[in-house]
Amino acid sequence: MLIDELKANNIKAMKERDNVTRGVLSVVMSKYKLQEVEAKAAGKEIGDKELLAIIQKTLKELSDEKEGYVKVNNIERVSDIAKQEEVLSSYLPKQLSEQEIRDIINSLEDKSVPSVMKHFKMNYAGQVDMSLVNSVLRSL
Repeated sequence: MLIDELKANNIKAMKERDNVTRGVLSVVMSKYKLQEVEAKAAGKEIGDKELLAIIQKTLKELSDEKEGYVKVNNIERVSDIAKQEEVLSSYLPKQLSEQEIRDIINSLEDKSVPSVMKHFKMNYAGQVDMSLVNSVLRSL
């Protein structure tokens, strides 16, 4: 499972005294643990799909945080966040391009917004940015 890979890399970063990498991996693992506890309380199991969603959400949060540091010209913190984004991005599957999204939408019978969004959420979770799907769909 992907969480085991994260744990191993967290330990490796700790041994190498790489605080930036260790910090971001620890944050993701903590979010995963919280979601796992909530899922167990509801009688469910979570896996890689949920972990990928956590990683994507964390990447969006880091991007927003980096914008703030760029505005105040804190170059050191911007470079740390860029490294964190690079570390987390390495765990994500290859993202679909805009053309691939357009081709998939064109192959669907029902091109209504709810239907297309549901299709991508069910079949391409973690491989596509849903806001990009929405913008491509609206441009067709």
